[in-house]
Amino acid sequence: MADDEKGARKLQVANARPEDSGRGLAHLPRALMAALQLAEGDVIEIVGKRTTPARAVFPYPEDEGLELLRIDGLQRANAGVGSGDFVAVRKAESKPATRIVFAPAQENLRLQGSGMALKRTFFGRPLCQGDIVATAGQQRVGNVPPEIAQHLRAPAYALQEIRLAVISASPKGIVHVDENTEVELRPEYEVAGDSRRADVTYDDIGGMGPTIDQLREMVELPLRYPELFQRLGVDPPKGVLLHGPPGTGKTRLARAVANESDANFHLINGPEIMGSAYGESEKRLREVFEAANKDAPSIVFIDEIDSIAPKRGQVSGEAEKRLVAQLLTLMDGLEARANVVVIAATNRPEAIDEALRRPGRFDREIVVGVPDDRGRREILGIHTRGMPLSEDVDLAELARTTYGFVGADLAALTREAAIEAIRRLMPKLNLEDHSIPPEILDTLSVTREDFLEAMKRVQPSAMREVMVQAPTVRWEDVGGLDDAQMRLKEGVELPLKDPGAFRRLGIRPAKGFLLYGPPGTGKTLLAKAVAREAEANFIATKSSDLLSKWYGESEQQIAKLFARARQVAPCVIFIDELDSLVPARGGGLGEPQATERVVNTILAEMDGLEELQSVVVIGATNRPNLIDPALLRPGRFDELVYVGVPDQAGRARILKIQTAKMPLAKDVDLDAIAARAERYTGADLEDIVRRAGLVALRESLSTKAVTQAHFEAALADSRATVTPEMEAEYEAMSSRLKQDAVSIQPIGFIAPGMLRGHGPKGDL
Repeated sequence: MADDEKGARKLQVANARPEDSGRGLAHLPRALMAALQLAEGDVIEIVGKRTTPARAVFPYPEDEGLELLRIDGLQRANAGVGSGDFVAVRKAESKPATRIVFAPAQENLRLQGSGMALKRTFFGRPLCQGDIVATAGQQRVGNVPPEIAQHLRAPAYALQEIRLAVISASPKGIVHVDENTEVELRPEYEVAGDSRRADVTYDDIGGMGPTIDQLREMVELPLRYPELFQRLGVDPPKGVLLHGPPGTGKTRLARAVANESDANFHLINGPEIMGSAYGESEKRLREVFEAANKDAPSIVFIDEIDSIAPKRGQVSGEAEKRLVAQLLTLMDGLEARANVVVIAATNRPEAIDEALRRPGRFDREIVVGVPDDRGRREILGIHTRGMPLSEDVDLAELARTTYGFVGADLAALTREAAIEAIRRLMPKLNLEDHSIPPEILDTLSVTREDFLEAMKRVQPSAMREVMVQAPTVRWEDVGGLDDAQMRLKEGVELPLKDPGAFRRLGIRPAKGFLLYGPPGTGKTLLAKAVAREAEANFIATKSSDLLSKWYGESEQQIAKLFARARQVAPCVIFIDELDSLVPARGGGLGEPQATERVVNTILAEMDGLEELQSVVVIGATNRPNLIDPALLRPGRFDELVYVGVPDQAGRARILKIQTAKMPLAKDVDLDAIAARAERYTGADLEDIVRRAGLVALRESLSTKAVTQAHFEAALADSRATVTPEMEAEYEAMSSRLKQDAVSIQPIGFIAPGMLRGHGPKGDL
């Protein structure tokens, strides 16, 4: 921390937390606040390329002892600095404003209304001409006195965060809004100083901390400090390729990097560059790069690059091939490009011409993946900044239940929840009025119920092509399967929740679990419960969904299933009736059958060159002897879990779970029913409970309780699915499976007896 001649102190700028965005706060070191004689809530002046005011508050707990100034993206834009730059900080005085004029800070936005709402929003907030401010920030500030804290909160009626430019302020210098200030809102965008960098900042992007760090070192450093690379004698990076599922924020991230690095932004939308005349497409592309060179430092952003740079060997048109060649030349031609970085985005990186994907063109490929639990919480916080939330809304709970949601989905979710709130307000409105009374707006809030209703209409786009669900089954909903539960907890829940423990011991977690046993014993229920308890995405699929009559399409569907599971990891893939999808190979003659190709694909996906990270495959079958033995070896389905018929205690537990919502008479003895229901599976016991309820309703529709007699009648009308012979067969099968997995099987059309000396009895 250094002093200058005017008593200001030099501090390094760092990002504030997302929840502090738009609130006009500056987190300062305690030592500096004492040296400048600042109390929390006092006005300071931040001097970078521009000067902007803020209210001083104490540092975050993790910053104690560090010489950092934490401000949000709008304040960094107002000061003309980026994260990592140094600014001067000094105490300032704020004068009451006689008149302030606001206008929208972005184009294509038209606002209507009086300045009274803005007067309430920015009451007491220090401002100066040319600043960009936001109508958001509801949370209270630490230990700020109540008379100041009330001015740092947004009003309850701000349903949307809107960015405004301070067009003019009287008198000159730092001013604040008080009860005598005249506030004017102009309807359309007007240029007010350097407002170019304020549309998207790092504060508007959630769940991308590591990705932002990678992009900053690839883009910000070469543009802002080119002398570093000159001193090291290396060329700066020329391009970055962002790829990931749609809606994860690739375009928004590129715009934020351009704004934060103080670079000009040149956008190329893939399809728009294509022209009908010969050579027109290449000319348009050259013009964009020429403009970027003149405006350097600048960023050229190519959205949907797969549409203008497909693999040349797979397209028939000459125009596409020439356009790819032109792009290659521009990115790595004879003419050196100084201070121009190309960022491209796509969700189909495999479709791009391979010549582009080498160092010197796109130097680094960064995956912008589906956000995790913490990332979803950050994104929800960003989208609800200006939203009046009721006390029952828990964003952390929403983040946990929105499995597979990307940023665009979460934005849609908050919008739908707001529409639900507006729908509740509609009966109170007089449609003939041109404006809504403030007292009605003040009562508007978004509740937990609004979000739950919105979740019924918004589907996770990262999982649109495969069925995804957030299971609601918990371990307490599963009874009589204690041994299988324990093995699944150890094998699935523990590695997904605490992968560090496995790395510490140098062992890998299990990749797959095969649940086998008689029908109705609860194999699917177990898979749902383990996905719910491990807080993982759950993809349920059936053989019929994956098998196709078209040659090669089945394998493509399986590859797509595993690729999507990797994108939304941690993830549990559940394949029911596995025996119909992966039967033992070698049964047909000549060309391999469709199912054999499917088996080969699943073998390669589960134990191939591409590692399955935080993806667990669970298969269920009641005919494990039909499954190809190659799948049953360690490294594929590591654990073969027998899900058998429950014992008496297990049956009693299942009956208790099934009758939890049933009004039972005092004479009902579930233990006695369980003792009589020998060899009954979970499905059989659920059927008994259902039948007992039907018997009670048959006697009288007004029945209020189910009695023991009703259960006796249900028992007499039902039977056990599993016979003693079936149970003995499964027990014998359980001991055989492991040996079958390692024994050599007949291959192709070689029948037993043709070769000798290799099998357990001398046959192959």
